[in-house]
Amino acid sequence: MNLGEQLKHLRSQAGLSQEKLAEKLGVSRQAITKWETNAGLPDLDNLLAISALFHISIDELLANQTVPKESPEYLYESITEYDIDEPKRYDMKLDAANSLHLSGYNGEKIRVILSSNTLSTLQSDYKVKIDDTKRRIDVDIRRKNNISEAVARESLMIFVQLPNQYIDQVELSAHADQITLSSLTCSNTELDIKTPRMILDGVTGTVEINCNLDMNILCLSLNGEVAVNQVSASSRISVPQDTSFHATAKGIGTKIYYEKNGSQTPPFCVPDTEACDNTIELNGVKSELMITTCQ
Repeated sequence: MNLGEQLKHLRSQAGLSQEKLAEKLGVSRQAITKWETNAGLPDLDNLLAISALFHISIDELLANQTVPKESPEYLYESITEYDIDEPKRYDMKLDAANSLHLSGYNGEKIRVILSSNTLSTLQSDYKVKIDDTKRRIDVDIRRKNNISEAVARESLMIFVQLPNQYIDQVELSAHADQITLSSLTCSNTELDIKTPRMILDGVTGTVEINCNLDMNILCLSLNGEVAVNQVSASSRISVPQDTSFHATAKGIGTKIYYEKNGSQTPPFCVPDTEACDNTIELNGVKSELMITTCQ
């Protein structure tokens, strides 16, 4: 079953109407309808709430659900493409958006897709600039025509697709309500971001996250290192059950805690004396990271 079918089945088993489920999750009935008909995906906070309510892991919820690698259908869309023929370092400065999806794919172009259901003049309201210098691609997205950041945060979705065979390193600066990285093979991905929610799905290599907001990070898979760099923040990172990883806190006044099924537990990471390819690291000042997993 896909996520929509799963949710409908779980709701029926619990004897809940769409209205009652919406009330328990703090969302509208229309949102439940959209999720059950696969017209949209719950965001990270709602996935965690559904997982807790029905005592089912996020892995199980998403077992047959593919995180979209391409832009879904929107009323308005602007696509910019550029051919790549060798490994490059990608330096991207993207505008504020409701959501940002960065993915790798098997191809030879960088594709930047701007999508919206309300901004009918995307092509004139935004400038997408791609500069190709030696061994580096610079991507810059800027607002025009007095489009405010508030409007962008409400109405704009950004999809960036990179050719995995031509990725050296990635640097990304962005501000969005949710940021998703998927199917990305990169030795080092550095993110200078502002977001409360983040999803990592099939990302291989080191992911360095610089963000001073409290975050919920959902790792659908852990294939390398995730380093969270924060100052005076408290964040959560969820990993698949039975994932092996080292965990370490560095800096001043940083602390890592562990949680299963809503209850704090002793550390369940692999001891430093044992070999392991995966690492979760917290760096910074006066920050906390809660590592969670679901049964």
